[in-house]
Amino acid sequence: MKILKISYCLLCVICLALSCKTENKKENTSETKEETTKVSEKVEVKGEEISYKTDSTTMRGYIAYNPESDEKKPGILVVHEWWGHNDYSRKRADMLAELGYVALAVDMYGEGKQAKHPEDAGKFSGMVMKNIDVAKARFDAALAALKSNPHVDPNKIAAIGYCFGGSVVLTMADMGEDLDAVAAFHSGVKLPVMPSKDIKAKILICNGAEDPFVSPESIAAYTRAMDSVNADYQYIAYEDAVHAFTSKEADSLGKKFDLPLAYNADADEKSWEELKELLKEVF
Repeated sequence: MKILKISYCLLCVICLALSCKTENKKENTSETKEETTKVSEKVEVKGEEISYKTDSTTMRGYIAYNPESDEKKPGILVVHEWWGHNDYSRKRADMLAELGYVALAVDMYGEGKQAKHPEDAGKFSGMVMKNIDVAKARFDAALAALKSNPHVDPNKIAAIGYCFGGSVVLTMADMGEDLDAVAAFHSGVKLPVMPSKDIKAKILICNGAEDPFVSPESIAAYTRAMDSVNADYQYIAYEDAVHAFTSKEADSLGKKFDLPLAYNADADEKSWEELKELLKEVF
């Protein structure tokens, strides 16, 4: 009887072990399928250079989208830093296309002009922001080019901008441009046109708490104006972040030109997540 009992116990242990092994195999197989699905769902991105015009200027833009999708997608304008239309704004357009949007990296200076020195960048950006009619005409030309793209749903449009570009998109929102959402990163908020009841967009501002180019007085004036018109907005200041915190080139540019610029990975990642949430909300 003892032998039979021992044999029975051994049999139970073996069966239990085989059962666990089979279960583990099923779990591993399930995980493999899930990983395969994630890889297969990666969005293919195609980028194309385009030209569009105002009455007096030709702009050189870059549009990124998924060529395999037959469904019209929300469109997003990406406005460059004061350096001009460069690889950084194109990279952000590609990142938005990977999320399933159609993104146009715009050219606010004309002819794809880029600044190689802060003095030139200041001149180029100043010429645009001090002539708001020119700025609006160039922004509207980009907006029209985006809406006319066959992959874009013209009724779902947002705009984002960095540094100078952030000031541009916030100003356009203040002027009542028909946008669902606007997001500005390390952007000045002392604008040529301040907030009014014409604002239609839901607005996100992500700045560095230690950015010397954005004064506490300008932030107070901007948020006070936004509150006075009951604007739908969020202002976020990231601790230990300075100007240009989303750009990995900020460190080298800061050293080269002795400017308070620095990349901050934590603030970059968190602000991008905030943008993703904003776009999910409005679209």
